[in-house]
Amino acid sequence: MKRSLLATLLALFMFASHPVCGAGLSDLSNQETSVGLKAALEKGASAAVGQLGKENGFLSNEKVKIPLPSTLEKIRPVLQMTGKSGQLDELVVAMNRAAEAAVPKAKPLLLNAVKSMTISDAKNILTGGDTSVTEFFRQKTSSQLGREFLPVVKNVTDKSGLSSKYNNVMAQVQKFGVVNSQESTVEGYVTERALDALFVMIGEEEKAIRKDPLGAGSKAISKVFSLLN
Repeated sequence: MKRSLLATLLALFMFASHPVCGAGLSDLSNQETSVGLKAALEKGASAAVGQLGKENGFLSNEKVKIPLPSTLEKIRPVLQMTGKSGQLDELVVAMNRAAEAAVPKAKPLLLNAVKSMTISDAKNILTGGDTSVTEFFRQKTSSQLGREFLPVVKNVTDKSGLSSKYNNVMAQVQKFGVVNSQESTVEGYVTERALDALFVMIGEEEKAIRKDPLGAGSKAISKVFSLLN
């Protein structure tokens, strides 16, 4: 039954692009499917940004809280002996605050990706399994999101006065080849972790919608995803 319903939805997308397609039930069904998918994507994106892009959106969520890079965490005992371990705690707060400031930049890019969704994208989402919505956003927006996040993160970490300390320490450690390029600067590290967190939260929203389409609060979402359960 699931297979036939899925095949029907996909056929509706293809039928809408056929030159002899006319008005009627098929067109209406296709429109409902498209609206349902787009509504689900928009809901997941907006909810993820809303949860992360606020005070303590990262710090209070252990799933996405940005920790120190392992390289810096290893020197904590040394700093504790000298009474300076508090600097690392301050850095953790500053990094997470920077991520919170950057995430709102994601919303217009994510929504633009939804608007530009193609028939091929829709087919991939419908047939791609439980994380297909998340993968859609990742493929469509990752590079541009990184470019948008980086200057915001850098601005916040520069103002904190801690970025230079982080970068100086990492520059010294990097000489020994134990730091990857993404961790070599605080802005690069935070940007990468903020992107990961965003897709984690989009994934959480996607799972919730698939598990309980009726609870998604949209008839369009419910109509499409209820058929796929």
